[in-house]
Amino acid sequence: MAPKKLELKKDPAVKPVPLPSEANTREPDFDPKNVQIEFSADQIEEFREAFQLFDESPAGQIKIRLSQCGDVMRALGQNPTNAQVHRVLGQPGPEDLSSKKVDFETFLPMLQHVSQCKDQGTFEDFVEGLRVFDKEGNGTVMGAELRHVLATLGERMTEREVEQLMGGQEDTSGCITYEAFVKQIMAG
Repeated sequence: MAPKKLELKKDPAVKPVPLPSEANTREPDFDPKNVQIEFSADQIEEFREAFQLFDESPAGQIKIRLSQCGDVMRALGQNPTNAQVHRVLGQPGPEDLSSKKVDFETFLPMLQHVSQCKDQGTFEDFVEGLRVFDKEGNGTVMGAELRHVLATLGERMTEREVEQLMGGQEDTSGCITYEAFVKQIMAG
């Protein structure tokens, strides 16, 4: 005779507890009424002109589709993730993204919010980024290679800035222990 399977009864009053990572990583909902506009009048006028370049609505409406908001923000010098854009738009569905429109006065608090939400990155993020250059897997990167990357990729640094940042970091073989390097930079 086969053993009987145990069945656990679920108590409807007991709700699952969210994992700590889920509870701590969720950003608060975006509320445009609580956003203080800190842009200057000149900046706002520049933003309005750029916004109008994306306007495809009939004359005088000056509205863009929700799906264009991220593009306009990026054109204005911000670099929001698609998730950030989706959040400030109120989590619209695919149909709303292509059909609903937003005017400049509604868009401006979204832009302000995105400009204030700079993701600084964590220690682990920076270490992981430098680990790509660790060819031997020993926790070090070549100083010359790091200098080249800092001066030529992304937000390029000047030679002087690179030297200030890396001064005294290289060992006798020209390598940098990147975890210690990141700790020093993040400590200020």
